[in-house]
Amino acid sequence: MRAYLASSVGVACSAALVLPALTPVASAAPRVPDLPGSTQSLPLVPLPGYERSAGGAVAQGLPQRETRPFSLVGVVWEDPDSELHGSVQVRTRATGSGTWSPWQDVETHDFEHAPDPGSEERAEGTVRGATAPLWVGDSDAVAVRVRPEPTRGAIRSATPPLPGGLRLELVDPGEEPGNAQPGGPENPQPGSPDNPPPGSQENPAPLVPLPERPEIPVPGEGVYEELPGATGDPALAASLTPESAAASAVNADLAPLGSDAILPLSKAETEAEAAAYGVAKPYIGPRPGIVTRKGWGADEALREKQFVYTKTVQAAFVHHTATGNRFTCQQSGSVLRSIYRYHVESSGWRDIGYNFAVDKCGNIYEGRAGGVAKPVLGAHTRGFNTNSMGIAVLGTYSSTTPPKAAVDAIAKLTAWKLGLFGANPKATTYLTSGGGNRYAKGTKARLHVISGHRDGFATDCPGARLYGQLGTARAVAARLQGR
Repeated sequence: MRAYLASSVGVACSAALVLPALTPVASAAPRVPDLPGSTQSLPLVPLPGYERSAGGAVAQGLPQRETRPFSLVGVVWEDPDSELHGSVQVRTRATGSGTWSPWQDVETHDFEHAPDPGSEERAEGTVRGATAPLWVGDSDAVAVRVRPEPTRGAIRSATPPLPGGLRLELVDPGEEPGNAQPGGPENPQPGSPDNPPPGSQENPAPLVPLPERPEIPVPGEGVYEELPGATGDPALAASLTPESAAASAVNADLAPLGSDAILPLSKAETEAEAAAYGVAKPYIGPRPGIVTRKGWGADEALREKQFVYTKTVQAAFVHHTATGNRFTCQQSGSVLRSIYRYHVESSGWRDIGYNFAVDKCGNIYEGRAGGVAKPVLGAHTRGFNTNSMGIAVLGTYSSTTPPKAAVDAIAKLTAWKLGLFGANPKATTYLTSGGGNRYAKGTKARLHVISGHRDGFATDCPGARLYGQLGTARAVAARLQGR
């Protein structure tokens, strides 16, 4: 049985509250104490005093209490078909400082990020309801309050009760495995420059180009790089767990077994590689550098062993993770490991839901296991996970403008991956809905080949500011493909 884990999303509020003395940590037991990272799962209890304002429905939460270290928080509940009508707020204490954050709002409507209704993943019986995840940084104490609210247009006396089995999840991502960049372990890109202050609108510097790589002339094909999969480190390969070896082996045509990163290719090299797979005169962008799951430290023992594929990739859905923006590019691996644990252990999914992730500095990360060049079935856009891929930009972009480096990374990734499947980034396509609040099950929806999550499901995701940049991403991706 998958262990609990949860997260939430929030923006600081100005309200302050004096809370009672801290509760001891005794009952907050980690789920996987012998592996990097851990989760503490705490059941919520009724909070007296809110019944009248909530039409008789009882609020739940936890008073201020000490815990073991964590960096990401969220709330989960048993029934994934039950929506949480209300507000979720958390306060956390920074480790070693004694300083408490203000109350932060958690994004409660995460219903749209999920496996499709009727899918095998949804039918496994492990899926739970959950808020979005909130990154709070290194913390050692927490308080939470969940207050029921009436549905839109309903009177307060008709406020529905909160879902059953509410729990607070506190996720420790564990130590960084190393700053893996698309340049590989021998030539890491210094492309994680010092970030501006958290929440800054300033655009981070782009990644530093890689040094030139050995190239082999191929008659009639211009320049073609010798595939890195041709050689590898036997000692490294032997040290991998069976799960890690399997997750790496599906990228064997692109990088040696156990690689932290997949090297970028030029357009000529990418076209030659595509031709080797039987793709004639492809419209395809240069393959970007991609940090592998090993590079960002995925614990492969958490996910289900099998890889699940769809037939093709007709569209890319762009998301934001709604984790807030209080982290640096150097912390992206920690954020990803936390989201991964949250999706698997707390939400009950087979793996992280997104196929790829992009950080503020434009680094691209492998998401759900199965191979970056393959049509891996994700759990990112409820109703439209089939024949699509999901790209999540780390952060919240409802009112914060995404860095240009992140938008450029979306364009580079889609130019390559969509090109492998013959998709034009500036075109539209038809996908059949698996069921959602915008398109009923079985509806053939006409969508942009590069769409925002909100195009397939009524949601704020990927945030108004990021959604407004998708036109630019489409144009750049098409140009990179040579269209």
